Amino acid sequence: MLSLFRGRSTLLSLPWWLAILTLLHGLAHDAGAAEKALPLPRFVSLREDEVNLRSGPGQRYPIDWVLTRKGMPVEILQEFDVWRKIRDAQGSEGWVHERMVSGARTVMVTGAIRTLHADPDSAAPAVARAEPGVIADLLECRDAWCRIDAQHVKGWVQRSEVWGVYAAEPVP
Repeated sequence: MLSLFRGRSTLLSLPWWLAILTLLHGLAHDAGAAEKALPLPRFVSLREDEVNLRSGPGQRYPIDWVLTRKGMPVEILQEFDVWRKIRDAQGSEGWVHERMVSGARTVMVTGAIRTLHADPDSAAPAVARAEPGVIADLLECRDAWCRIDAQHVKGWVQRSEVWGVYAAEPVP
């Protein structure tokens, strides 16, 4: 048996180190498996200002689109190894590396200019108005309303007025 250290401090022998490394590898594998167990489809946001949208899950596939809005909400449709098939608000689909998306939740204002209200009620006072295409952080949702933060202005909009959250999805 080979000992890794000599003298008084008797630490672990090689078989023990191998057992520990095997255990650590198993824990890392389980953490990766837990990440892959997230529900599909789900919303995430773009991590970078420039994200290549490829026709397949790998760098050998051609780039079909380049998405250029950091924080833009996208929907993950499929997963393959470290690749995620996503869809943007316009319906463009393609594959990106998992490092290009973040779990941070954002929404995009859709349709017309939308009023952000002080409370989740259409009769509540307006705190701001947001144009279509504005990206905001998603803070919480209650029934048909979601609280968002658009450039440090917080307010409530109806779920149907933004893209990036499902109709019945619980958002703490």
